[in-house]
Parts: sequence; structure tokens; C-alpha cells
Amino acid sequence: MMHAEPFPFRMAFRRARERSERIFSLLEPEAYLERPIPLRHPFVFYDGHLAAFAWKTLFCKTLGEPSFNPAFDSRFEQGIDPESETLAPRVHDWPSREAIASYKQEVFSRLDAFLEGFDPANPPHPWLEEGRILHIILEHELMHQETLLYMVHQLPDALKRPPDVTSRPLPVSERPGPVEVPAGSACLGARKADGPFAWDNESPSREVSLPAFRMDATPCTHGDFLDFVEAGGYQRPEFWDPASWTWLQAQGQTHPRFWVKQDGDWAYRDLFGLRPLPHDWPVLVSQAEATAYARFKGKRLPSEAEWQRAAFGDDSSRPYPWGSSPPGPEHGNFDFHRLSPTPVGAFPRGASPFGVLDLFGNGWEWTRTPFGPFEGFEADPGYPGYSADFFDGKHVVLKGGSWVTDAKLLRGSFRNWFYGTYPFAYATFRCVES
Repeated sequence: MMHAEPFPFRMAFRRARERSERIFSLLEPEAYLERPIPLRHPFVFYDGHLAAFAWKTLFCKTLGEPSFNPAFDSRFEQGIDPESETLAPRVHDWPSREAIASYKQEVFSRLDAFLEGFDPANPPHPWLEEGRILHIILEHELMHQETLLYMVHQLPDALKRPPDVTSRPLPVSERPGPVEVPAGSACLGARKADGPFAWDNESPSREVSLPAFRMDATPCTHGDFLDFVEAGGYQRPEFWDPASWTWLQAQGQTHPRFWVKQDGDWAYRDLFGLRPLPHDWPVLVSQAEATAYARFKGKRLPSEAEWQRAAFGDDSSRPYPWGSSPPGPEHGNFDFHRLSPTPVGAFPRGASPFGVLDLFGNGWEWTRTPFGPFEGFEADPGYPGYSADFFDGKHVVLKGGSWVTDAKLLRGSFRNWFYGTYPFAYATFRCVES
């Protein structure tokens, strides 16, 4: 999967670093030690973790260099425990922000010097062929940028610093109805069109045959989901799997997590405050809630293969649902063009061959497919636990991307995953019928 020109690693890493620092600049100083999502560490951990992962993965494990700060390497290495939805009790003895900044400066200075002299045609280690380890480090940081914003979103407004940016409102077009997707094949896994890199869970690729189905042209909106809430959907066990119903009762949840009742009306908790519920924005919910809504409508969630077929049709050489043009602001709401969703269907130039909209951006899309290996899966020796630790039957595949998904991650083969009851992701859904 070689490109005509080498991947611009040095420029891509600098861009990623600048964006990560901008995300941390959204925090008031007293928020640095906060842990607003129980599954995640405090912000301080991730400030050091991005550098520690780059250092350990490239310089220690791949190039065999000795550590210059073993204590920091160890403290910031471990991410989340795939066996548990909660972490150990809160740690209070984190290093100072200044010490972490010094560690980051050393790591990223060495990384920049390495990239300046890196020759993809003559890599110093087999793991660096086609820059593989560098892609892993880069995409690791890009994915953390999004999950960091999930944490920022859950903070009280007083602990955040809104950026001085404004987005132009988009024209609201007439929303199309469900789309007929004819019987045919879908390619699961990495294709040549997907670019120079794929994670181990994206390989090997294979073709699967599918019968015809009908898919919603756009994701479910707040207005759509309001029907479910007002019909008592959160109080009716017939729409929920037993495990999801147990989770729902334990949480005491009666509406989507991003909704707030304000003066008798529903409001939406945006990244930096409340706004009246935008009825034409995609609703953000867990897969458990999405599945319950689909049952309420007499439908179901798509499989990963159905999503893939709706996005790319019969053309496995098509890198994006809209064709071969690089992802731009005219194709969808992604790559930090905005810091919030937009009305569904607002990007007709991003339509798939069948006329399905919003497949990339505006919210990851839940499927009904458990996250697991494709037949012939081999763990990446440079990061063997990346996927395999989560093949546990508890995680579910998501496809597409959100408004803060980096453009590098917008490939058809990319597979995101979360617990089916995870309510913090920028994740929406659409329904299908056989």
C-alpha cells in the first residue's frame, strides 16, 4: 500500500502536537487533575502519556535506546484496563505540570530530529518499513485528541476555557427518506484505497455478500429520539436487552446523557454550555440506547458489513463515500472544522453511491457487530495489545467519524470500538430494515 510520495511524517506530527496542546489549553488550571469520566485517567495522565507512548514505542522498543526518565516512562505508560469499566482509586502524587512539560519537550525534540533524517526507503528496523510504527504513534495521538474532548465535555463549564471561534450556520436542506441498498458485496478490512497504513484489526480484508436492505439516509436526530423518550422508552423493558436494562436501572438514566431538562424544555449540553435542543442534529447515545430506539421503530442497527456496503457500494477502489477527492469541509463535519455537530444531511457532496449521507463525520455510528478479529488476524508485533485486549465480546464496532475525528482516520477500513453501554462518545446511529 505505497503512495507515490512518502507520507509527510514530520509535518503531520507537528500538526498533531499543536492540536493536542490546544486541547489542553481549553482547561482551567484546576481541571488538570480532574477525572470526569470514571473509565479514564485524569487529564494529567494523558498530558504525559502521549509523549511516553511515542518514546517507549519508537525509541525503546523499536530502536533499543535506553530511557532518560524511567519513572515517567512507567507512570505514563498504562492506559485503561480492558477488563474493567473503572480504574483504581484516584492518584494524588502526579508529577508537576512543569516536569511533564520538560519530559514532553525532550521526547518530541528527539522525535523531530529522528523524523528529519528518516528515510522510508531505508528504515533502521523492520517495524519502520513504510513508516508503520510512526503511523501507530501518530494515530494513537489523534485518537486520544478525540477522547480527551469527551472528557472536556463532561467537565463543569467553570473548569473550561472556550476558544474564540465562531462557525457559520449551515443551510438546512430537506431531509431525504430511507435509501434502498441493493444486494451485493462489501469489502471488510483494509483496501488499497484506504491508504498507506491500517491497524491489525483491519486485516486481512475479505469480501462478504449481502442481501438488499433499506437504510436511513441520515443518522437519527434529537427530534427523532424525542419520540422514543416521550413514549416512555426508557421505562419499557421490551425495547432493551436484559444486560442493557440492568445497566439502565443501575444508572437511573431516563434520557440521553447530553440532554438536560431546563425550565420544562429539553436542552443540549454542548462542549461549552447549554443550548435549546437542536432537533435536526444527530442524537448522541450509547449502543444500548440506539438498539432500544431501533426496536421501538421496528427496525435494527446495521451490521459493520451493511454500513460498509452503504458507504462504498461495489467500488472497492473508492477511498471515500463521495469518491476520490481528499476530505474537505464540503464533504462532512470532521477534522475539527467545528466543535459541535451540524444538522444531518447538510453535506450533500459527501453522499455515497446510493445517496447515503453523513457517513464520515458528525458522529461515529454504532453497528450491531461485536468488535472481534477478522479470520486470519495477526496482532501487530509493535503494539500487540492494541486490538487483541478488546476482543472480549463486550465492545462493539463503530464506523465513520465525528466532528473532531482527524482526517487521517477517515478511511473505510477504520474500526472504532466502545462498550455498548458507553455513553460519553460522540456516537450516533441510523436504522436499517431487511
